[in-house]
Amino acid sequence: MKIDRRSFLTGAGAVAATLASGSAHAQDVIRDLILSPRRGNWDEQFDARAYEGGRVATSLPIFSPDTVSHVEMAIGQYHNIVAQGGWPMVQASQKLRLGVVDPAVETLRRRLMISGDLATSAGISPAFDSYVDAAVKRFQLRHGLPSDGVMGDYSYAAMNVSAPVRLGQLETNLVRLRAMSGFLGDRYVMVNIPAAQIEAVENGRVVLRHTAVVGKIDRQTPILNSKINEIIVNPFWNAPESIVRRDIIPLMRKNPNYLAENNIRILGPKGEVDPLSIDWNTEEAAKLHFRQDPGKINAMASVKINFPNPHAVYMHDTPQQSLFNQIERFHSSGCVRVQNVRDLVTWLLRDTAGWDRQRFEQSIKSGESTPVALAAAVPVYFTYVSAWSTGDRVVHFRNDIYGRDGVDELMISAAL
Repeated sequence: MKIDRRSFLTGAGAVAATLASGSAHAQDVIRDLILSPRRGNWDEQFDARAYEGGRVATSLPIFSPDTVSHVEMAIGQYHNIVAQGGWPMVQASQKLRLGVVDPAVETLRRRLMISGDLATSAGISPAFDSYVDAAVKRFQLRHGLPSDGVMGDYSYAAMNVSAPVRLGQLETNLVRLRAMSGFLGDRYVMVNIPAAQIEAVENGRVVLRHTAVVGKIDRQTPILNSKINEIIVNPFWNAPESIVRRDIIPLMRKNPNYLAENNIRILGPKGEVDPLSIDWNTEEAAKLHFRQDPGKINAMASVKINFPNPHAVYMHDTPQQSLFNQIERFHSSGCVRVQNVRDLVTWLLRDTAGWDRQRFEQSIKSGESTPVALAAAVPVYFTYVSAWSTGDRVVHFRNDIYGRDGVDELMISAAL
């Protein structure tokens, strides 16, 4: 039997109304609807406006007076949540998802209602229906998680951070946001380290967002303010001494062909040095210059974004594109890898005569290392913001990867 959209919505609305009154029969009916093999794609049949707050997607920059105002409002809301006892812990008994009927879903619904991700009109039931699916996806987006609607380890961990801790996280980050709420430039780039995300901002609006890979816990990306002044197409990669000591020397002890396989040359005062002439069981090599030729396996791949700073860090492309798909993107030695970096570079070079997207792509294909000075330097800010708000009840939280918020409970990845 084929059910049209109007009939389905009418029936579903009746079920929801009955369910809200606590009827056990209604729970059986909605369970049958969810599990029906003929229901097709639930999202196509059911418009689930499950949330109470605004939409998560926005062009509002994290550094903005409006963001400060939204965080101040959120702090007031979270004070009320804490005063009323916070939210319940959701037991991680299984991977809850659309179609599951489990008592834990009742607790999940209450948790999502308190944070504004699920409208109270959705009611309390053990059914993981489309309302809950949309609410979980909204929660995941606000916490920088894949919005698949499935309650897995990371979603449970983020959801079970207590309300008082989240309130404290907002208060800590409000200080950081206020310090950066002034004029930062008509155009600027902001790297948010705990979010592993980049914003390109123009005239007070985000025009590009990029997923990033930032520094490991023991090789942290620094906080800094600078100006992007140069793009290098097909860059040479010069290994810093720290990487030579920590990575290259140990790898050469295991595989004497490592340098040759990765197009890395050793340059000494008198020219290129034969790797076979070095005693890799000592630290002798740490004082030499290791340089990787341009190419697809180069650590920076197609492009490097330069800006003066005392930490010798930069932004760049990477041959390891799969890292951008990971939940935890803290794998670098301090520099910042940029997904879809060519879009960002095209935006940076917009006012540099003769460097449109076509020439940029042609330059990459040439394989020649080419430095390009920007006609006008673009401010860049490396910052640490683990909580912010972009609208009414649209509050974002991230894992405090470097422990700078001062609460162990926020270092979620360490517990997983």
